[in-house]
Amino acid sequence: MLEVTNLRKVYPTGDEALTGVSTTIEGNEIVAMIGPSGAGKSTFIRCINRLTDPTEGEVTLDGTELTALDSGEMKTARRNVGMVFQEYNLVERLTVMENVLSGRLGYVSNWAALRRNFPQEDVEMAYDILETVGLGGMENKRADELSGGQRQRVGIARAVVQEPKILLADEPTSSLDPDTSHAVMELLTEIAAERNIPVLINIHEVHLAVEYADRILGLHEGELVFDGPTADLDENAKDVIYRGKALAGESSSNYVEGSDTVTGETEPTDKSTITGD
Repeated sequence: MLEVTNLRKVYPTGDEALTGVSTTIEGNEIVAMIGPSGAGKSTFIRCINRLTDPTEGEVTLDGTELTALDSGEMKTARRNVGMVFQEYNLVERLTVMENVLSGRLGYVSNWAALRRNFPQEDVEMAYDILETVGLGGMENKRADELSGGQRQRVGIARAVVQEPKILLADEPTSSLDPDTSHAVMELLTEIAAERNIPVLINIHEVHLAVEYADRILGLHEGELVFDGPTADLDENAKDVIYRGKALAGESSSNYVEGSDTVTGETEPTDKSTITGD
């Protein structure tokens, strides 16, 4: 279970990206984090695995407080946090198999990693996962020979081979065409079910979030303003997330208590800005 408590991030420029976000993610739920550009979604994802260190707050994964670990301890703890990147983050000159096995670097010595000498069981697991993500038989292709969708599948396989306790995906569909985006979302959903791990996805395409997620987290200017089941993401909830205010007289049990952005009257919203279409 992932527990985030009062997470705050202030950059050296003084910009406050997160203003005290708290939430819990568990089981094998698919959680989509949505919000306008600059709302803090990527910062939130990166604070969980401490690619960015938060200014304040706690991040706890299955009882281990990640925010209290030193750099050496965090290197080990990152085994439990799989990460799928927007721009794939592959080593272009390496093969598919070499890129996938890089997900096991936290389990081998530095000398073995340098020589790319992985245990046979790791190699066999990597082959199995390549089959799962639809890349069976492509293990010897170089990463720079792959399409965008294939590269993202390699990135997913690399994250899964870590055997993580949670999978984070930072805009995994932003560089993909619509059909490939659906295929990637379906794959993440299947992995959550088969591996019994939660998946947290930062995503701009609201229609994909609605179709595949069990739950929605809505960020507005660094503040968590909505946390509820996908079925409750109506037009008014989208107004709260993307405009910062609910329609006059409207309220929802899924608006986050303490949020100061969920009351007041707004002008009609341009739906093209909040559908992802």
